[in-house]
Amino acid sequence: MPYLDTYTTPLTAATAAHLLRRATAGPRKPEISAFTGLTATEAYDSLLANVQYYPEPVIHLDTGNAGFGTALNSGAPFDTDSNFGKVQSVRFWWLGLMANQSRPPSLLEKLALFWQNHFVVSSEVVTEYRFVWRYLNLIRDNALGNFRSFVKQVTIDPAMLEYLNGNQNVNGAPNENYARELQELFTVGEKDFYGNANYTEQDVKEAARVLTGWRHYNYWWNGTTSIYSAFQLNRHDTGNKTFSAKYNNAVITGNNTTNAGNVEVDALVSMLLNHPETPKFICRKLYRWYVNPNVTEEIENNVIIPLANFFKSPGNNFQIEPVLRKLLTSDIFFDISNRGAILKSPIELIIGAYRLFNLPPPNAATEPGPAEKYLGNVWWNTLSMQMPITAQSSVFGYEPYYLASRSKGWLSSATLALRYQFADTLIWPWLQVTPSYKLGLDLVGWATSLQPNFGNVAASAAITTEQILASFSEHMFVFPLSTAQQNFLIDTIMMQGIPRSSWIFEWNRYRQTPANLDNYNSVRWRLSLLMRYMLRMAEFQIS
Repeated sequence: MPYLDTYTTPLTAATAAHLLRRATAGPRKPEISAFTGLTATEAYDSLLANVQYYPEPVIHLDTGNAGFGTALNSGAPFDTDSNFGKVQSVRFWWLGLMANQSRPPSLLEKLALFWQNHFVVSSEVVTEYRFVWRYLNLIRDNALGNFRSFVKQVTIDPAMLEYLNGNQNVNGAPNENYARELQELFTVGEKDFYGNANYTEQDVKEAARVLTGWRHYNYWWNGTTSIYSAFQLNRHDTGNKTFSAKYNNAVITGNNTTNAGNVEVDALVSMLLNHPETPKFICRKLYRWYVNPNVTEEIENNVIIPLANFFKSPGNNFQIEPVLRKLLTSDIFFDISNRGAILKSPIELIIGAYRLFNLPPPNAATEPGPAEKYLGNVWWNTLSMQMPITAQSSVFGYEPYYLASRSKGWLSSATLALRYQFADTLIWPWLQVTPSYKLGLDLVGWATSLQPNFGNVAASAAITTEQILASFSEHMFVFPLSTAQQNFLIDTIMMQGIPRSSWIFEWNRYRQTPANLDNYNSVRWRLSLLMRYMLRMAEFQIS
């Protein structure tokens, strides 16, 4: 297998859908059609070209606040009373970017979600909306940039200083929280592929000394108009820092100038990136996010190590985008064994369904009330399914991305029931987003759109169960349904064991008198049975 060689076969509908499922929150059907026939490189170039770093503003969507429906201004005087509604508005803003259906598909938000779950900062701990907003902008702005610069900026970001106690890290009383997570979770990783430790406790202590002196300012300070972080020399340990053999006994020379914070952090980041395990750790996580949670020794040797060597090479110098390009256009990415290999996360399940079925979010700037209903629905569903956006329960991130079970961890007896419940809201919608928009599927309307000459039974034959199944299942499944599966869905689920010919009778009776409630409900019941079971089948796949 060529592994990282460029995939050269023009994309089919199936492979185009695979790329869009993995690179975005979920594809829309027109997007799959537009990408069909492109090469992998052309498709990737399109996803990259569609990146928008400066999208629509954050709209205040706290219905209980006087500023409801207006754009947030990070420079406005901080108001403690409206803060929590603004934190939620920032979350809604990002969910809205993922769910948006008016812009062409981009790889930014799915990648930003990866980095937000890598460099975790929880809004449940930080709580101040300006800190969360600035942090999310940092993540999005650097998602495709240089990893070296990214690590440095995250390290001294006000939100991270608050989240992992860097604000309390001072000479004489160093706080080791960030120094530990910087190595264990953000750069070198706790252990290598074979289980060997990548750093020591000494390295944690010395890194903490390097990081002394950084502070954030104006956190939860009523009336302030800015937040920032800065270095204070009088809080810094100016002595030399000596690391273990894991870092080749490197010494970061102590500095007592006003620029000591930047000088020593730069030296620390360089030392961490020079560790042979850092590029492998990052590339392994990218592979698990985009390709397959299972990294075998074969994959480690033929994909992770070559990709890591490219990542750190002088020609690339830790640029992220070329690594992503190489991975998402590779033979291994499109290999049949990697399709259907990742279970849908709650965000991909919910937003992916809304995108596939053309259920877009209202524009928050022009329809704040409907947008709050829609995005609030997404938020509460992801929260109940254990994936609250920006609100991970620990610095390790969402559990299914680091536990041995990997993506299968999204399923439990509780979350499975919630996933089924979400599918049912698509079939029997209840949320009235606007007077003319109920968040769910009009299955009878969908079937009606397939029927030529709907009102004239004599002029055209009734649509068949096979036609309905083909339309309902378009792009829903990774692999085509087998004949046995199709027969089961039609005969056992939709028709409940009675002959298919009876469908023709039911459908034509509805066509003749669509206003008759009994006729409508008879048709709707069969269509609902079919779609309900199909959605439950599809919940166990992402791509």
